[in-house]
Amino acid sequence: MLTVEKTLEGVAQAHKDKPFFEHPLWGGLLEGTFSKAQMKEFAKQFGIIPLWNHNYHGRLYVICPNHRWREKIAEVVYEEGTGRLFADGVPHNQLYLNFGADLGIAEDEMWNTDYCPEAVAFRAYFTHMCGKSFLEGVASHMLAGEAQGPGVFARMSETFKRRFDMTDKGVAFWVVHDVADGDHSSIGEELLADFAPTETDRQIVLETVKETIDMTFLLYDGIHKRMRALA
Repeated sequence: MLTVEKTLEGVAQAHKDKPFFEHPLWGGLLEGTFSKAQMKEFAKQFGIIPLWNHNYHGRLYVICPNHRWREKIAEVVYEEGTGRLFADGVPHNQLYLNFGADLGIAEDEMWNTDYCPEAVAFRAYFTHMCGKSFLEGVASHMLAGEAQGPGVFARMSETFKRRFDMTDKGVAFWVVHDVADGDHSSIGEELLADFAPTETDRQIVLETVKETIDMTFLLYDGIHKRMRALA
């Protein structure tokens, strides 16, 4: 029988089978092998997630069917929108704009990026999943997406500071998400017990996590392709 515990083991195995930090995009970011021009392209393209996060977390809050858990999702939305839990009152989209600014990218350019097709496809997919059903939205956003960053982003920020002489303010987005994403993903795990009562539900969770990981890799492929073109 596919229990909650075995479902969580399956989620962990899906990440082990396809670890995001082994993608050449993230490998290059961790090792500091990209040029400044390539880093700017990364910053603009990856903004499809943090700069438009209201389309993701916000939809989860709206469709949550339980008032107790809606409060928990509200805390996540609140943190993203205000930064008052983990980021000293700086909204997460502003943290990301600070990252771009430290690389020399104007705010208007960050907001008006010519996104690669893969980024546009990912935004459409992720927006759809976060509003499709609460179970699938939690699986996609919190068990597939936010479970990836903790333990990696802080190391990556140190590479950015060393390689591109970035400031603490410029890398704060990544440092904050090393903590905040771990908190968000744990909320997703707690929700399984209440919202995946049947084996069919838990199978949907596993399938959704695997599909979302595949879609994020498509996003990484597209961003990496844009960056390679600048080599």
